[in-house]
Amino acid sequence: MRWENLTGSDHARTADTALFGADAVTTRTFDMPEFRGITFHEVRARSILNRVPGASRMPFEWTVNPYRGCTHACVYCFARKTHSYLDLDTGLGFDSQIVVKVNAPELLRRQLASRRWQGEHVAMGTNVDCYQRAEGRYRLMPGIIEALTERANPFSILTKGTLILRDLDLLTRAARVTDVGISVSVGFTDTDLWRTVEPGTPAPERRLEVVRALGERGIGCGVLMAPVIPFLGDEPAQLRATVRAIAAAGATSVTPLVLHLRPGAREWFMVWLQQHHPHLVRRYERLYADGAYAPKWYQRRITRQVHDLAREYGIGPARAGMPRRIAEPQPARPAGSAATEPVQLSLL
Repeated sequence: MRWENLTGSDHARTADTALFGADAVTTRTFDMPEFRGITFHEVRARSILNRVPGASRMPFEWTVNPYRGCTHACVYCFARKTHSYLDLDTGLGFDSQIVVKVNAPELLRRQLASRRWQGEHVAMGTNVDCYQRAEGRYRLMPGIIEALTERANPFSILTKGTLILRDLDLLTRAARVTDVGISVSVGFTDTDLWRTVEPGTPAPERRLEVVRALGERGIGCGVLMAPVIPFLGDEPAQLRATVRAIAAAGATSVTPLVLHLRPGAREWFMVWLQQHHPHLVRRYERLYADGAYAPKWYQRRITRQVHDLAREYGIGPARAGMPRRIAEPQPARPAGSAATEPVQLSLL
């Protein structure tokens, strides 16, 4: 492995900013059913706050990623390319060779205390899922959330993992002092499709239970309807079923995102497609002939359909720059007391 090439950024690398050296790596396996076939590489990172390159399409500037590689094993995951920086393959290696930044909470606490840090929004779960299976053993997220809460630093989490409910009390506490945004990724509710393209994730209905549970605690949760998979998950009836389930779970918003196939992910996805749906290979080659993204006309069509369905079911798309405001649960007022305007929290 080329540990010296792993940099502080999970989006890009440079030759002179190695995140840690080979002498800082401890490799472990665990004889437990949930970790069978998985190797963990424990490292002590030198930096945990990663600046997103200016050319990125991401709507945020800073990320924290306590893991690299992901046992969710989503065949389309755009982060697969990052494993090639370690001389690991972007297929099975990405799914089973997991880098764990074991000092992430203490390092984040130190970096947030720096005079140079200006309290910018921190996004998590944007590269690989911070609530993937490994988090059940390493428990890095509680310390990360506590560090952000201590500084009242705004943050957001995107996840497919139900393990986030373990930290519900911590998230509730954080939402009292800063902007906290939670989104769950549910691209479809088709169980047959889920079993083949997202084999290591909780089922879609279990993820929607997370949305419901967060809402019951006064923490609004949006749904990133991603990915919408062409020719497999984009039929009108499929889109309707998914949006209907999202609405029933009490999501504050639904935002569709069509499958994109960047280098690293594209090759692995096309191998999967050839094995499971060979009749679609040529259609995908035509649809993605110009690069990683589906044509604009296709993206607009899906977005329009989902937004129309969302309006029908009483929810709307998340709008850039418009934070979601969720009222914090208020104690019951004594009968006859004057009404007061509820205190609200901005949840990105």
